[in-house]
Amino acid sequence: MIYAYYPGCCSESLSSAYDGSLKLIADFFKIEFIHLSDWNCCGATEFMSVDRLGAYALVARNLALVPEGLNQVVTCCSACYLNMSRTEQLMSEYPIINKKVNTALAAGNMSYTPGRLKIRHILDVLVNDVGLDTMKGKVVKPLTHLKIAPYYGCMLVRPNMGFDHPEYPETMDKLFHALGAAVVDFSLKAYCCGGHMPQINAVTGYEIIRRILKNAYDKRADVIAVACPVCQLNLDIYQDDVNKNFGTTFNIPILFFTQLMGLAFGMNYAPLGFGKEIISAEYALSKRLKP
Repeated sequence: MIYAYYPGCCSESLSSAYDGSLKLIADFFKIEFIHLSDWNCCGATEFMSVDRLGAYALVARNLALVPEGLNQVVTCCSACYLNMSRTEQLMSEYPIINKKVNTALAAGNMSYTPGRLKIRHILDVLVNDVGLDTMKGKVVKPLTHLKIAPYYGCMLVRPNMGFDHPEYPETMDKLFHALGAAVVDFSLKAYCCGGHMPQINAVTGYEIIRRILKNAYDKRADVIAVACPVCQLNLDIYQDDVNKNFGTTFNIPILFFTQLMGLAFGMNYAPLGFGKEIISAEYALSKRLKP
């Protein structure tokens, strides 16, 4: 299995545990990633509000970098996934947008033909291309007794991204069941984490995060599993601020789903990026996972 891979801005910094654990999982299942050379930021969420044409051109530049012969591009970031999917769709459906974006790309001697690529999130690829049965057969250390709250966030499955339900997704739930974990009924699994709201309006941002943490806490989850760098950052780094503002005592590790996959396949903690999280996962994992 060969895919073009767009890492996104967080992969080599704040979310290096995600990128590192993903590469280990990819090697484990003989998935080959062709990394895009000279890629740029997807614009995150802000640029779309400031300059839509510029944002589409920024994203389309990354799509244009995918080598000929590859028809799928994969990313691990939900914001990148949404932006690439949105740009692909708009360029396909609206000739005027396609023309303007390609005019902008022409300034750099580039072009992109919509419809050439299928945009994929790595969760979709692992569950639907590798397959749950294949992964289940590779489990050597089942995540038995570990209660996981799968958190998808708002951009991974909306609007109707195709591989899961937009309001109550289950792809990650099925994955963790296959790995032997106890998956909690997490009703806020597709609730927005607030994005950059904690930096814009801390009170509002903390309240959004508090609701998600409380939902997982009430379900007695040991960890929250995420598939997006921004979600991981918000729920992890602001957890102490939430506790100070609301008098709560949340202490829930926020981990990337690929890290937990690696544990089930017998990989060592350090290469998977454990220890890079703010809320340490050491106690939760040692308490729940058998040697």
